Amino acid sequence: MVNEMTMKVIGLMSGTSVDGIDAALVEITGQESDLEVQLLAGQTYPYPEPLRNKILAVCSGKPLSIAELASLDDAISLHFAIAAQKIKTEYSEIELIGSHGQTIYHRPPVYRQEGTKKLSTLGYSLQIGRGEIIANSTGITTVSNFRSADIAAGGEGAPLVSKIDACLLAHPSKHRAIQNLGGIGNCTYLPPHSQGNWQEQVCGWDTGPGNMLIDLAIQKLTNGRETYDLDGSWSAHGNPNFKLVQGWLEEDFFSKPPPKSTGRELFGKDYLTKCWQDMEKEGLNKSDCLATITELTVASVVDSYHRFMPQMPDEILLCGGGSRNIYLRQRLQAELASVRISTTDEVVMDGNFKEAIAFEVLAYWRVHNIPGNLPQVTGATGPALLGEINLKS
Repeated sequence: MVNEMTMKVIGLMSGTSVDGIDAALVEITGQESDLEVQLLAGQTYPYPEPLRNKILAVCSGKPLSIAELASLDDAISLHFAIAAQKIKTEYSEIELIGSHGQTIYHRPPVYRQEGTKKLSTLGYSLQIGRGEIIANSTGITTVSNFRSADIAAGGEGAPLVSKIDACLLAHPSKHRAIQNLGGIGNCTYLPPHSQGNWQEQVCGWDTGPGNMLIDLAIQKLTNGRETYDLDGSWSAHGNPNFKLVQGWLEEDFFSKPPPKSTGRELFGKDYLTKCWQDMEKEGLNKSDCLATITELTVASVVDSYHRFMPQMPDEILLCGGGSRNIYLRQRLQAELASVRISTTDEVVMDGNFKEAIAFEVLAYWRVHNIPGNLPQVTGATGPALLGEINLKS
C-alpha cells in the first residue's frame, strides 16, 4: 500500500489512567533494525471532565446499554480526531495516523493444563474510538484496533511496546530494562544488541499497578479535588507499611510467569478498597497510606525483576507518568541499588509520549506489512500484522 520508508505519522494514545489523549507527531524512517523516529511535536489534550468520568465509570464496571456504548464511542472518536487535527496544524503532508483508542475492558487469556497439553481460552480487549471516524474527520489514513490480531493468535494483546523498545532502545553493550509506569506498569528486557540472536532474548510483561492505585488513592484522600501525587511529595512524608505490601504481593498475578497482562479490571477501585481496609486496620495515617500504596508499585516492579528478568539489567529507563514521581523513583533506586535508574528522556525518547510513539510505529509497520508483536512477549503463536487500516474517504 505504501512504498516510501519515510513518513510523517501522528500517534494517539490514552492509557488506563485516562488522563487525556497523548498526541505525538513524528517522522519515521527505516524498517526494524534501522528504524529511526524523530519527535516533531507532542501534546496531551485532557478529556472534558464529564467524558473522563464516564470512561472511568465504565472501566470500573458500570454497565452500559448498546446505545450508551455507541454514544461514548462517538465522543471518544471525535476527541481523538480533534487531537490529531490540533497536533498537525504546523505540519503538512501527514500520511498516517496510529490510534490506540481508549481501553475500556481487558481480559487476558486463561491458560490451563489438560494432561500433556497446555490449552488457553482466548483473551479479549476492547478499545473504543473508531479509526474510520478519525480517518474521515482528518482525511488521513488511520490504523487502529492493534490488539485484536495478537489476541486472535492466542496472545495477551499486551504489552505491544516491546518490539519498538528493541528497535529503538537496545544498547550495544548494556543490558537494559525499559519500565513504563503509566496506569499499569510494563517492562521490556533488552540484552546488548551486539550479542548473537539478541532479539530472541528480548522479553517483557505487565508488572502490575503503575500510577493507577496511587491516583485512585489521591482522589479518595482529596474527595476528587486532586488526581495525582505531584512529584510524590505527599507519599514522601509517609512511612510505608512493608508487611502489608508483602501480603498484597500474594495476589496470584504477581507470581504468574510471563506472558501476562493486566488492567483496571484487577487493579482498580475494588482492589484499592481492599488495600484501604487493610491500612485502616493497621491505623495508618493519610501520608502512610499513600506511601504504602506507592510502595506496592515499587515492590511489584522489584519482585517482578527478581522473579522473571533473565538477569538484572545494567540500567533501567523509566517512562510514563510515574517516571516524574520523584519519591517513586527514589524508592526504586533504593531497592535496586546496583542498577542505574534514569528515564528514556536521556536517550532521546520523550517518556511523556513514548506510548503514542509506539502506536504510530505499529501503524507504520502495518502499512508496510511488517509484524508488530513479539510472540515471546505476548504469548501469540507467531508474528502478526497489528491493526486495521481505515482509509480516508
